[in-house]
Amino acid sequence: MPKTQTHTPIMGYLLWIFGFIGAHRFYYGKPISGTIYFFTLGLFLIGWLVDLFLIPSMNREADIRFHEGEIDYNLAWIFLTFLGLFGIHRFYMGKWISGIIYLITGGIFGLGYIYDFWTLNNQISLLNDSDNN
Repeated sequence: MPKTQTHTPIMGYLLWIFGFIGAHRFYYGKPISGTIYFFTLGLFLIGWLVDLFLIPSMNREADIRFHEGEIDYNLAWIFLTFLGLFGIHRFYMGKWISGIIYLITGGIFGLGYIYDFWTLNNQISLLNDSDNN
């Protein structure tokens, strides 16, 4: 059975627009470089421009590394990126209690939001694995 895409280049390029804060790097499961981009504005915009050409390879790596399933990575990343402080991505993943906590506390005062940038791909993979078993 051919492997379907868990991540898409279109989403990667959309997040690349915000890449100077590391959004596309977090999306592709590279939290350390995403954090470095966040604090250096995409390595002073040079790394951000170079990544324009690296997105296809980062996309292939993410498709190999993460597991497909019921929860769509792209939709979860859209929710996290734009509505994460309200916990919408957590509601989407079926994490109702933490979703309510995020909604009330602004993503636990932003710290939970940052945590989810670091871990969202793995959270989804675990949930997708448990759905397949």
